[in-house]
Amino acid sequence: MQKVILQDLGLKDYKETWDYQEKLFQGIIDLKIDNRRNDTNHKTPNYFLFVEHPHVYTLGKSGDMSNLLLNEEQLSKKGATFYKINRGGDITYHGPGQIVGYPILDLDNFFTDIHKYLRFLEEVIIKTLAEYGIQSERSEGETGVWLDVGTPFARKICAMGVRTSRWVTMHGFALNVNTNLGYFDNIIPCGIKGKAVTSIEAELNKKLPLEEVKTKILKNFKELFEVEFI
Repeated sequence: MQKVILQDLGLKDYKETWDYQEKLFQGIIDLKIDNRRNDTNHKTPNYFLFVEHPHVYTLGKSGDMSNLLLNEEQLSKKGATFYKINRGGDITYHGPGQIVGYPILDLDNFFTDIHKYLRFLEEVIIKTLAEYGIQSERSEGETGVWLDVGTPFARKICAMGVRTSRWVTMHGFALNVNTNLGYFDNIIPCGIKGKAVTSIEAELNKKLPLEEVKTKILKNFKELFEVEFI
């Protein structure tokens, strides 16, 4: 059982959280480099961060700026910020009522397969949604978790985007729980035209306690990745 340090950061500014992720991420990489140089075998730590962000739009390194449909003045009026960041994927929105999870893992402690890692993250969310009676699935070629794939009503409930270096991961997933979906109207989510976005609240027609959903996410993550949270 790998140990994973669990931290819930609460409501926290996106840039502050990104900087904190980078610090943890780089610390693991530096330890791996040091181990290799000095022929040592110091154990690398693993982290799992929960966070809720104030309104923010983020664009991945392969993203298209035209998928943001607001200018600076309009962003300001909506109380939102915007960042170009170093994860995969295109544009997405983070805001209150959304559970964001950032696993910062050394995959050398688990399995060195990014494709498998992403599928495991998706499975954690699929299993969590199933506990609420929501049937979700993957959409071929589109990372994340979706509902009613292959129908005109396909909609995304959880976005994912990660960065890896030397098998260390950062960034992660954003699950819409009680999210204000109106903010997605200002972007072409993930650069995919004509696909809707949904939330647990929209599907069940009721708000859920975020702490309850987080507990289920951690349970499913623990089982799939075979970890112990500390």
